[in-house]
Amino acid sequence: MDPVLLPAFKALGAGIAAIGMGLAGIGLGNIFGNYLSAAIRNPAAADGQFGRLIFGFAVTEALGIFSLLIALLLLFT
Repeated sequence: MDPVLLPAFKALGAGIAAIGMGLAGIGLGNIFGNYLSAAIRNPAAADGQFGRLIFGFAVTEALGIFSLLIALLLLFT
C-alpha cells in the first residue's frame, strides 16, 4: 500500500466509523420522544415503562461510545 495514502484512508475510515455517534444521538431522541408521547397519552403506565427507557438509553449510548472507540482506534493506530 502506498504510504502517502495511508493517513487519508485512516481518516476516511475514522470518519465513517464516527457516523455511529450521530446515529446514536438520533436514536436517543427517538427513544425519549416516544416515551414522552406515550407518557402523555397514558400517565398511569409511564412508571412501568421507565426501566425500559433507561435500558434503551444505556444500550444506545453504549453503541455510540463503541463507534467512537472504533473511530479513535482507526485514527491513532
